[in-house]
Amino acid sequence: MTRFLKVIAAIDDINRQDPRLELHNGEHFPKEYLYSLRMSQMLQLYDKDADELLKIAAHGQHIKRWIIPRSDYSMDRKGYLSWRTQLKLMHGSLLRDIMQTHDYQEKDTESVVNMVIKKKLKSDEPTKKLEDVVCLVFLQYYFKDFATQHPTQKVLDILRKTWNKMSVKGRALAMELDISDDSKKLISKALTDSD
Repeated sequence: MTRFLKVIAAIDDINRQDPRLELHNGEHFPKEYLYSLRMSQMLQLYDKDADELLKIAAHGQHIKRWIIPRSDYSMDRKGYLSWRTQLKLMHGSLLRDIMQTHDYQEKDTESVVNMVIKKKLKSDEPTKKLEDVVCLVFLQYYFKDFATQHPTQKVLDILRKTWNKMSVKGRALAMELDISDDSKKLISKALTDSD
């Protein structure tokens, strides 16, 4: 196995330990393991020539996410932001350790960490690509359930924020996703109302 495949396998080994299961095509998957597969598949669709560092960042985006529960933080915006910050730092630290174990140079490990913590989201092209993929995976696989659990106004607000994070390429691909008619209507309403 190449060092890249060893890193991907190490991420999978960790994410398969997620005690939370999600049903997909009649089979139960550990939640973050399934998320990592979806991220890698979406990256392949988004950029078939993505380099291995972006592939690692995408596959490891939510590594071991379950060990820092949302319920450990206050249920307000400040608590949410603190939770997200701690998650990103933890994901980055784990990926750094795994990559160092498999002989990646420091500049490469830091590149992946910076992508995952979104350090240079506005200026770094690989980080922008990763954010597009994150948004596309959300819209494809998680938005429908999210929309049923929150008030319409909050859903529309999240859609606008998601859309504003995406590049022109990401937005174009989003319009081609296989999503429910209800989801499409909400996206259309969010975009129309924001004009």
